[in-house]
Amino acid sequence: MDKVRCLIIGSGPAGYTAAIYAARANLSPVLYEGSMPGGQLTTTTEIENFPGYPDGISGAQMMEDLRKQAIRFGADIRVGIATKAVLQPNEKIITIDGEKEIQASTVIISTGASAKYLGLPDERKYAGMGVSACATCDGFFYRNKTVIVVGGGDTACEDAMYLSGLCKKVYLAVRKNSLRASKVMQERVLRNEKIEILFKHEVIGLFGEDGVEGAILMKNRGEKEQEEYSIAVDGLFIAIGHHPNSTLFEQYLELDKLGYIKTFHGTQETNVPGVFAAGDVADPRYRQAITAAASGCKAAIDCERYLVENGL
Repeated sequence: MDKVRCLIIGSGPAGYTAAIYAARANLSPVLYEGSMPGGQLTTTTEIENFPGYPDGISGAQMMEDLRKQAIRFGADIRVGIATKAVLQPNEKIITIDGEKEIQASTVIISTGASAKYLGLPDERKYAGMGVSACATCDGFFYRNKTVIVVGGGDTACEDAMYLSGLCKKVYLAVRKNSLRASKVMQERVLRNEKIEILFKHEVIGLFGEDGVEGAILMKNRGEKEQEEYSIAVDGLFIAIGHHPNSTLFEQYLELDKLGYIKTFHGTQETNVPGVFAAGDVADPRYRQAITAAASGCKAAIDCERYLVENGL
C-alpha cells in the first residue's frame, strides 16, 4: 500500500492548482486525474473571463498549462480513477481502479461535476448515435447538419454558438420564456442567424432508424395552447447543468441537498479532519474556472497547515 502525505483526487483547475501549491510547499502531492483529465474545461472552446488572457484561451490549453506547471514543481500526476474511499479522522484510504490502495495523511477532493441528462429513454437508445452532452467533443460530426440544443444558461448558449460555426441550423430549446444566460451570451445568440430559439419548449422524445433523425417537442406544457410536434434534426445536445461527483464520499462527508460537499469555517475543510474539497464538487453557487482554481489554492494551504499542526 502506497503512503502519501497529500493525495489529490481529480484534476481540472481546482486539482491542478492544489497540486501546484502543495508541490511548492514540499508536500510531495500525488494527483489522480480521474475519468476526464483536465475536467470540464477541456470541453470548452474559449475562455474569455479568466484574468490574464486578454485574447482568451482554449480550456484544453489552459488545463495543459496548469498540468505542466504542477509537474514542474514536483507533483506526481497519475492516470487512474478513485473507485472506493475510506475517510475517517485517523484512516484515509483511497482505492484506485478497484485494486491499488493509497493511504493518505490528507486528501483533497476535486472530482468536479458531471452533465445532467433529460432522463428520456431515447437518450439511452441513441447514445453515441445522435445524443451528446459535449458540443465541442462531438460537434465536428454534425458539420452542415441540423441540431437542437436543450438549455437556457451560459453552457447552452455557448454550445449553440459553437455548433452554429459547424452546423447548417441550430435550434435552442428553452423550457422557460426567457434565457438565463449572461447578457453577453444572450446577445450573441440572438444576433446569430443560424440559431433559432424555441422558448417554452421541451424535448420529450427522439426518433430515427439508425440514429437521430428528429426530435419530438412539447410547446407550452400544461397550458391551454399546449402543442406536441416533431422537427427534423440530426443530433441532440444537452446543456442543462451538472451534478457533483460526490457519491463515492457520501458515506463519510456531509453533503448539501444537491449532493455538493459541504465545507466549513470559510475554508475548504470538510467534516472529516484532513479531508478537503475544492472546485465544482463543493461549489453549487459560482462554478467558474477562477473560483475553482482559487479553492484549489485554499485547499492546498489548508492541507499544509493541517499537516504541520498535527506533526505529519
